[in-house]
Amino acid sequence: MTTSPTRAAGTTAVLCWLTVLLEGYDLVALGATIPTLLKTHHLGFTAADATAVATVSLVGVAVGAAGLGPLTDRFGRRGMLIGSVLLFSVFTLVTPLAPNVAVFGGLRFLAGLGLGACMPVALTVMSENLPERRRASASTFTMTGYHVGAVLTSVLALAVAGDWHWLFYGGGVAGLLVVPLMWWKLPESAAYLAAKRQPEAERIGMRDLLGPRVRRTTLAVWGGSFMGLLLVYGLNTWLPQLMRSAGYPISRSIALLLVLNVGAVIGLVVAGIVADKYGIRRVARIWFAAGAVLLAVLSLRIDSSLLLNALVLLTGVFVFSAQVLIYGYVAQVFPARTRGTALGLASAVGRLGSITGPFVTGALVTAGIAHPWGFWFFAGVAALGLGAMLLLAPPASEDRGARSPSAAFTG
Repeated sequence: MTTSPTRAAGTTAVLCWLTVLLEGYDLVALGATIPTLLKTHHLGFTAADATAVATVSLVGVAVGAAGLGPLTDRFGRRGMLIGSVLLFSVFTLVTPLAPNVAVFGGLRFLAGLGLGACMPVALTVMSENLPERRRASASTFTMTGYHVGAVLTSVLALAVAGDWHWLFYGGGVAGLLVVPLMWWKLPESAAYLAAKRQPEAERIGMRDLLGPRVRRTTLAVWGGSFMGLLLVYGLNTWLPQLMRSAGYPISRSIALLLVLNVGAVIGLVVAGIVADKYGIRRVARIWFAAGAVLLAVLSLRIDSSLLLNALVLLTGVFVFSAQVLIYGYVAQVFPARTRGTALGLASAVGRLGSITGPFVTGALVTAGIAHPWGFWFFAGVAALGLGAMLLLAPPASEDRGARSPSAAFTG
């Protein structure tokens, strides 16, 4: 009995979503663990150690995205996705066994290598299993898994209280359980196999992405990805403290972080549907512009709880999905033989933004000027993201005579 294409596509979508869920779970697990590590002085952890470990983890993610992404275009999507899940699951599972801070950080770096590859490869697989007209919703749907994973981590962290080890054991075991399921059910991408059969389908690297015909598009994608993840990580890390600096109660400030992430999930669903209908490039511009305006408005003191919650919810709707739309654009305009490389490098550059955002905002907090400068800083970053989107060339589906990026690879 053969499996229908629709059922196969559905199975692939679920497996890719689970992969991104595991990534969201694992990356947030460290943040949920740090307070306990500092409180109990586990392994002699200090605030500086925690900052170093968190940074090293994100550096591993960036290296994994940049290094493993191109390998998917050479060796295939299926094997690299399964291998990346296996890599981060094993090193996540053994993290609690680290004998000192240095080994703890090393294990997080190695886990980060696998984590970094997961998202771009999963997005590539998803985009290649759906029609081109649904590339935006493929990316945004897949990324909802990240936020679901983050919520699961938060719930489990509350359940286990100080027994932080279970966060890593749970994530590692879950990943190892998914690996055989992926090996059994995940097919190789048909688009990759078709591209591999073409005689002109040579391996594409960074030099090709920075060639004269597509350089502007590549740099615009990188710039937008950097700004987008800077906003995501910067706001998720420091929003409660920014609100505290503005004079809001601590309980209200923390609740607003939940509101922000609820908006993120709503935004991911809405953005994909709207972008599929009106074009990814056009909607990404609107999303970054709306994010810039909303972040600037949040610099004002707002006494109405209803209005403040609405503004934060809308900020989550636009800011968190703007960056994901870039992945959808890359999947749409770059051909199959270079898609994994393009997505991997876009993700890697974005991860540099994920490190920069919390660092700069933390510096503003330390300097005592987090409010209103923190929100002005984020508004400026969103405006720069808009500028990057204005440089994007139209995809083939929107092309009205201009040369689309994908055409540059075909002559």
